[in-house]
Amino acid sequence: MSVRVAMGARCFLSSAARRFVQPSLLRCCRLPGPTKRNMSSKRQIDHLEKTSSNSRQHDVYPARVCGIMDESATVKRVRIAVSPDFSFKAGQWVDFFIPGVETVGGFSMCSCPGLLQREGVVELAVKYTKHPPAHWIHTACTLGSRVAMRVGGDFVFDPAPSDPAVDLLLVAGGVGINPLYSILLHTTDLLHLNHASGGRDYQIGSAHLCYSAQDTQELLFKSAIIEACREFPDQLSCDLHVTQQSTDVDSQLQPFIKHGRITEEELRAHVDPRRTLCFLCGPRTMIEALSQTLVDFGLPKDRIVFEKWW
Repeated sequence: MSVRVAMGARCFLSSAARRFVQPSLLRCCRLPGPTKRNMSSKRQIDHLEKTSSNSRQHDVYPARVCGIMDESATVKRVRIAVSPDFSFKAGQWVDFFIPGVETVGGFSMCSCPGLLQREGVVELAVKYTKHPPAHWIHTACTLGSRVAMRVGGDFVFDPAPSDPAVDLLLVAGGVGINPLYSILLHTTDLLHLNHASGGRDYQIGSAHLCYSAQDTQELLFKSAIIEACREFPDQLSCDLHVTQQSTDVDSQLQPFIKHGRITEEELRAHVDPRRTLCFLCGPRTMIEALSQTLVDFGLPKDRIVFEKWW
C-alpha cells in the first residue's frame, strides 16, 4: 500500500467512523436483510431484496471516493479508499450506502483483492441508469464524496495454495464483466505468485474469457484484459465479442475480436467436465441459455457458478 493513500484513508476513516452515517442510515445498515413480503409484479425489487438469500458481511465500512474516470460513454469507474479492515474475495459485490439517498445500491467490484492489499482501494464500474445509486455516481459523485459499503455475495474465486488446479471459463455479457474481471485479475496475481515461487504456491490452470458487448467502445477493461493474455499466453486467453459494431475495429484489438454472440462451439472448446469451473455473469436470458448449454456439454451443475440478481 502506498504511504500517501494509506495515510489519507486512515485520516478519513478515523473521523468518519464517528460521524459519517446518519441514524436513519445506521438503522438500515443494521438490518440483517429485507423482510420477505408479497409484491406487485410492477414494483421494482431493490438490491437488498434481490440478494436477501446471499451471504454478506456484518460490518459496514465508511469509505471515500478518491478517483473517477469514464470507462466508456455509459460507464463510470470509481476508485474508493477503504478501511484497513475492509476485505473481500474476487467476484463479490457491495451494498453501497450514499448519504441522502434512501435506496441502497448493489455493485460488483471490478478490482481484485491484490489491489486492496497494495493500495488500500477498491474499484467499481457503474453503468448509467435512473436507479438512484447509479444515477448519483454519474451525476453527483465527486472526489472526496463519502459513502459506506458492506461486502456480500457467494460468486467467488478464492483458491487455497493446496487446492488442485482448475481451468476457468469466464463468460460475461455487458457490465456482467465486473466480477469476472476481478476474478481474472486475481488469477494473474496468483500466476505472478506462482512464478515467483517456482511453482510452489497455488496450482493455477488456464483461464479463458468470453465477453460480449454491443461494440468495442462498450468492451470494458479491454486493454488490460489483452495485456494480461499477452503476459501469460500459455494460461490466459480471451474472445471479445461485439454484436452491433458499426465502425472499423482498431488494429490492436482485431486479433481478439469476434463479431456476433458467443457460440456453443466456442464454449465447447473450453469445457472439460473434469477440470473446468465456469463463472457466468450477464443478462438473465444469456445466463439461463448458456448454463443449460454447459450442462448439455457434461459440465456438472456444481461447476457452473452464477447469481440470479433478477
